[in-house]
Amino acid sequence: MIERMRERVVAACDGASKGNPGPAGWAWVVADGSESPSRWEAGPLGRATNNVAELTALERLLTAVAPDVPLEIRMDSQYAMKAVTTWLPGWKRKGWKTAAGKPVANQELVVRIDELLAGRSVEFRYVPAHQVDGDKLNDFADRAASQAAIVQQSAGSDLGSPEPPASPDTPRTTSAKTSGAKTSRPRGGNSGRTLKAKFAGRCVCGRAYAAGETIAKNAQGWGHPECRTAEV
Repeated sequence: MIERMRERVVAACDGASKGNPGPAGWAWVVADGSESPSRWEAGPLGRATNNVAELTALERLLTAVAPDVPLEIRMDSQYAMKAVTTWLPGWKRKGWKTAAGKPVANQELVVRIDELLAGRSVEFRYVPAHQVDGDKLNDFADRAASQAAIVQQSAGSDLGSPEPPASPDTPRTTSAKTSGAKTSRPRGGNSGRTLKAKFAGRCVCGRAYAAGETIAKNAQGWGHPECRTAEV
């Protein structure tokens, strides 16, 4: 008798740090057949970096889903994804040292994720964060992680929690012209000029931006255009 492979489940996970390091949280969400959020969980981390939050979110997702369930995991963290898919084999060969001979950052979390990935079918898929009409599962996980970081409380479908609120980092789909809303200049007298990033970097909101992504100048440096008016 041939055992049937279980159907693949689509999920997303995300972490947030308000300050990097700062108040942090993690979240994961599993989709139903129509790729709408079905089951989710989020939790606080106290003070932690964005990378710790991202890795913790992945670890909690893998812990929550049975190991015989094939997974597609959507993430907006290239660091967390590359850490466990691209860099990890080399780190292990070098005795958990980087190419520069330094100890691997967040090694305990990476080792735990490596153990959870062993023998299971997982496909990682990178999705950009904070996009208008972006991936709705990643957006849900992003909002849940951000809420957990802010309030430092656990939430989730098993707790009967309401859907996490909208993220201030995601641009609205309706423009100011079509909605009739008034626009204002960014605080601190910064211009509205945007450009394509030559190199990857990190915005004041704590999230990374990739080379080629549109960025704008704010009082603290370069970052996401929608963060130009963010209070820090």
